[in-house]
Amino acid sequence: MAKTKSVIKRLETNHPEGLSHAELFLSSEDLLPVDDTKKTWDWWNFVTFWIADSFNLNTFTIASSMISAGLNWWQALICVIIGYGLVGPLLVLNARPGAIFGITFPAVNRTTFGLFGSLWPVFNRAGMACIWWGVQAWLGGECVYVLIRALWPSFANLKNTMPASSETTTAYVISFIIYWLLSLPTIWVPIHKLRWLFMAKAIVGPIVGFAFFGWSITRAGGIGPVFSQPATLSGSKLGWQMIISISSCFNNMFTLITNAPDFASRAKKPSAAVWPQIIAMPIGFSITSFLGIVIASASQPQFGVQIWDVVKIMDQMLEVDGSSKTRAGLVFISAGFIYVQLLLNVAANSISAGCDLTALFPRWINIRRGGYVAAVVGICMNPWLLYKSSATFGNYLGAYGVLLSCIAGPMITDYWLVRRGHYRVNDLYTLDKEGWYYYTFGINWRGYLAYLCGFAINAPGFINTLAPNIVVSVAAQRIYSLSWITGTGVSGLIYFICCYFFPPPGMNKHFQEVDESAGEPRIDEIQRLKAEAGTPPAEGDYDDKAAAYGKPGERSQAYVLDA
Repeated sequence: MAKTKSVIKRLETNHPEGLSHAELFLSSEDLLPVDDTKKTWDWWNFVTFWIADSFNLNTFTIASSMISAGLNWWQALICVIIGYGLVGPLLVLNARPGAIFGITFPAVNRTTFGLFGSLWPVFNRAGMACIWWGVQAWLGGECVYVLIRALWPSFANLKNTMPASSETTTAYVISFIIYWLLSLPTIWVPIHKLRWLFMAKAIVGPIVGFAFFGWSITRAGGIGPVFSQPATLSGSKLGWQMIISISSCFNNMFTLITNAPDFASRAKKPSAAVWPQIIAMPIGFSITSFLGIVIASASQPQFGVQIWDVVKIMDQMLEVDGSSKTRAGLVFISAGFIYVQLLLNVAANSISAGCDLTALFPRWINIRRGGYVAAVVGICMNPWLLYKSSATFGNYLGAYGVLLSCIAGPMITDYWLVRRGHYRVNDLYTLDKEGWYYYTFGINWRGYLAYLCGFAINAPGFINTLAPNIVVSVAAQRIYSLSWITGTGVSGLIYFICCYFFPPPGMNKHFQEVDESAGEPRIDEIQRLKAEAGTPPAEGDYDDKAAAYGKPGERSQAYVLDA
């Protein structure tokens, strides 16, 4: 029995000792504010991060699917410039609490949905990160397939043992598994050390992206045949398709908008997470999208058919031209994209899932272990089914974005319009009923009402997307197409109205970014001081401040944080 307990103890994550089971949901090493030694990201790290993150196959694919949907090159380019240009401010607004107070998304989310109410949004976000991990991994696996086929052409003739219903082949599944295995070491690297890998990705990504861009134009017979292709839509259909395309840019980024505090918490100074992100993110994604648009447009003159999947274009090159020159070029490009996808999956999904699962199972899961959970889910979800067509891919992005938009809306509203920068960081880790974020049994009903209202207005279109046989009105479909506005806007507005008529603790009329609990003992500090004093820590001991700091419940003078 003693040995079993010892093994179980070793499996636990690092967390303050002497906590009750309820308190274990609130604090672990990865949930507590980031230590200053781990705040290593300067402004140029954020610039290189976004350059690195933008050059990925998913961004290429989203842009190229706009061509397949009926837009011409300049219409698609307008959509990506508008879409990603509007994403920047939202991302920075939601990242601000992380940059100021050094806390990650699960902790920031508690301010809006409550200590325990935050578990559902965090679960929602964790589930999405795990699914998206599989989607990105499948794209990486397709690159592995191209690489292996370019090296050994006979790989394409490998006997297929997969059923027709799987809509894939054995060769692709083997390639996916190889990519999955390659991804495992990258999950091991801590967040604050990833900046060097992203610097390398910021070099590799543009090199392979522009190389493929130039090669596609050359193979298509020059820039003329690429840019002369007309749009296949007109009138209102064209207008709404452009709106849908703008929305696809937003939906692509809502995962990073929602968990923006995760990376911002590692900023050396809060200002490092502002202008570098507002400027570098939209520019990087717009350039990458332009490359994807041109590469997709070049597929028509090359092969006589429009191909929206960028990796399928590489595969088609091998199909029609298996020369040593083509194979050598694709070895270089596919190898570069494999590295790009490995780092992208870490940034956008492994770390996000890790931070979120840490909040759900803090006793057993840390950021690293959560990343491996995402990898397991990613291989079990059959991600290839989402790439059957550009319509299927777009539908998934839409459904994915509407859920997260209803989380981001109230979070942004809470920080900027309700509390106006005023926080009590210590209250994020205590079950004290007088704490700001305890609300009603740990749940903020205002956040949930806002979440449900934001989702309700998009629900008919959401249902129609998942089950096309269920007919809904054209108006409902249009509202759903604008979910990045309707979901974020409605949920944020309802949250503000609820807080206006039913003010939550900490609501303030004056904007000032300040931790009003500064100087007070935090739960981990109390337990550490008790252990050093030789006093066994007792469960639920947070409110016993007298043992370490003056009077029970005494609150210190707040201090303003340097932005």
